[in-house]
Amino acid sequence: MSVMAYAPYGAGGIIIRVEADIRRGIPGIDISGLAEGAVREARERVRAAFRNSGFSFPLDRILINLAPAGLRKDGAALDLPIALAVMAAADLAPVPPNLLVMGELELSGRVRPVRGVLAAIAAGMEEGIGEFIVPAENGGEAAILGGLNGGAGMRFAAVGTLREAVDALFFREENGTLPGALPLAATEAAPLPADAGDFADVRGQAVYKRALEIAAAGGHNMLVFGPPGAGKTMLARRLPSIMAALSPDEAVEVTRLYSLAGPLRNGAGPAGGFIDRLITCPPFRAPHHSASAEGILGGGRTPRPGEISLAHFGVLFLDEAPEFRVNVLQALREPLEDRVISISRAEGPLRLPAEFQLLLAANACPCGRLGIHTRSGFDRGSENRHGETDDGSQAETWALGETQGCLCSSDEIYRYWRKFGGALLDRIELRVPVIPPRIDEIGRSEKDGGESSAVIARRVGEAVEIQRRRFRDTGIRRNAAIPAGNIEKLCPMSERAQGALRKALARLGLSGRAYHGILRVARTVADLDDSEIIDTVHILEAVQHRRYGEDPYEIVTMGV
Repeated sequence: MSVMAYAPYGAGGIIIRVEADIRRGIPGIDISGLAEGAVREARERVRAAFRNSGFSFPLDRILINLAPAGLRKDGAALDLPIALAVMAAADLAPVPPNLLVMGELELSGRVRPVRGVLAAIAAGMEEGIGEFIVPAENGGEAAILGGLNGGAGMRFAAVGTLREAVDALFFREENGTLPGALPLAATEAAPLPADAGDFADVRGQAVYKRALEIAAAGGHNMLVFGPPGAGKTMLARRLPSIMAALSPDEAVEVTRLYSLAGPLRNGAGPAGGFIDRLITCPPFRAPHHSASAEGILGGGRTPRPGEISLAHFGVLFLDEAPEFRVNVLQALREPLEDRVISISRAEGPLRLPAEFQLLLAANACPCGRLGIHTRSGFDRGSENRHGETDDGSQAETWALGETQGCLCSSDEIYRYWRKFGGALLDRIELRVPVIPPRIDEIGRSEKDGGESSAVIARRVGEAVEIQRRRFRDTGIRRNAAIPAGNIEKLCPMSERAQGALRKALARLGLSGRAYHGILRVARTVADLDDSEIIDTVHILEAVQHRRYGEDPYEIVTMGV
């Protein structure tokens, strides 16, 4: 007898057939099929769960085979399938064909929740499986697909114990269907995080806010740099409040990835953070700068999605970006270009989705004070950290005293900035230098804070809908992903705009990738203005957001 199961692997998984054979011999359980530690230990958990649930464990030799046998299996999600396969072989329970089961067993017989339930049901439905038994705490996750049109005909039972799983099988034999109705409330969309904040709470920084609006509308990558206290992180963390909701297909794909990743740290579900509703808000991931390359890119002994994949259709925010390891920053280049990440493994290449937008925030220098006070009339290249020029004369002091200026040498500043590398920076379409707001801006009343997130979000939503209509059935999701070969067709310009672009390219000496990046950003600016033709003003704004970022000293020249 056999029961179907599922093993997560990367951004997907494999359907496993759990086969059980009982024969005469010394009582015991043998497991074949490249079972790893947690799966081998299932022998003792299953035996104890049988006894503590009131069932008699067969006193014969039991062979469990996990097919396909050539792929490694790990994790405790195979406990319940193994137990039900043994029951079917011993004629203790009627197990129907093509039933997919997931669940970890405690010694008491209680069924614990597992990761990947939504992904397992989606994979099972693709294979023609329509019946599922899942842990009770994963019931909301299983109901997500059942509540969508694609889940018509799918039936599942959410069980809390081994005894309940057996009762569900007998119920199905008598009634022709598994017990339990789909909890429709579980399929509701997840609301916007309450801690997203509002743009109106932040005083000043009009250029930075506009750049975030463009990034949210077109899916563009962005770098913001400046001294501490300028509002870089505060505004970046408010980006989710203006982003457009995911489409139904995008929401299912994102929710499936989070299902494979395991419990959410923020506890989005009632069962210790397990998913219980469709994720319709674009993900916003902000890993600490100590994160490893494996944590960012994904992988591991049993491969799991990393932060890049968890930011799929959303934002990966790297605060204090130069503090990340250089190999981590440089590993972002290929995913930004290909929108997928390939990991080579002994079992074969593993492909993880990575269609995300990158948001980098950084100080302009290691000490962070470069740009706190601007000054003029000096040659920054001839000045040392003590404020003296090459000829020994005293350079112009800071407005509030020399001790409040940057304490880093030019070599230290450039070494710090070189961690980005030219190849990564060339893929960043929006670069925004910021300085702390003026005192009069900070002291404004609440009503003078500027536009609210709701107002900006409406403009972003309208621009996103324009792109969805434009790119329907093309495989392109946002303006940031327009292929170079389609740039001329999808980004028509007026004659004046073409002239302005040629002048900007000649003056700034930009690369071919920068040329395409400017056109993509200009396309988004035009969409925000509801204009099909890219005009001069759209080109100029796109160039303005591209011209900074190559030199950290540019923060000193900012007058506002």
